[in-house]
Amino acid sequence: MGSTGTVLRELRGAQKTSKGVSLYSRYVNRPAGRILAAAAFRAGLTPNQVTLVSAAFTFASLVAVALAEPSWVLGALVWAGLVVGFAFDSADGQLARLTGRGGPDGEWLDHVVDCAKMILVHTAVLISLYRCDAYRIGEQRDEAWLLLPLGFLFAAVLTFCAGLLREQLGKAAQRAEPGTAAPAGPVSRVRAVALLPADYGVFCLVFLLLGEPSAFLAGYAALAVVHALFLVAFLAKWFRELRALRAG
Repeated sequence: MGSTGTVLRELRGAQKTSKGVSLYSRYVNRPAGRILAAAAFRAGLTPNQVTLVSAAFTFASLVAVALAEPSWVLGALVWAGLVVGFAFDSADGQLARLTGRGGPDGEWLDHVVDCAKMILVHTAVLISLYRCDAYRIGEQRDEAWLLLPLGFLFAAVLTFCAGLLREQLGKAAQRAEPGTAAPAGPVSRVRAVALLPADYGVFCLVFLLLGEPSAFLAGYAALAVVHALFLVAFLAKWFRELRALRAG
């Protein structure tokens, strides 16, 4: 492969399916990741190194959320860092497929970083709510708000773990009995729109509201409710799918 344009064309042919992917990931994060993957390829980086770059952007942003006083500037910087980290998270898999250098170690590292990200993003919000004066009302702090990131954390981690387990059990069933996998259906734009509130890239937008703590709390609480509803829907869907595999 020669020029960056050639690498980008190769990457376009090495994309995962768009089924079950929100519009943000399909039209924003994956294309951004494709550009970063091409740059990483030209720089001679490995997929695992790209994963670590993703982690560096993400974790640095979350440390800022936890330790700095909320402000509009902080919100913009945090949002930018999280979005860049998310794009690199897409780039590592694209680079692995392009170079054929992916493997169990890379998949494991990617999932570990993803899980750490989900835990730390809500932990950072919890720490911020506890320690920052911006969330005080006079001399008082409404400690009930501290339950919000704990609930959001529960929904996010359970969705991640249950979805990952559903994927692995489905693959195991297919290996044991070829032909048990459901045929791939068409990509639904309606579903892609419906999944937007559950997309991590959309979630990152709430940090742009850090300059107005009440607006941030309202947006964060709304997303927490949405994620809880998605959790219930996903659990019911995955359970039905796995039960159908057993019946088949």
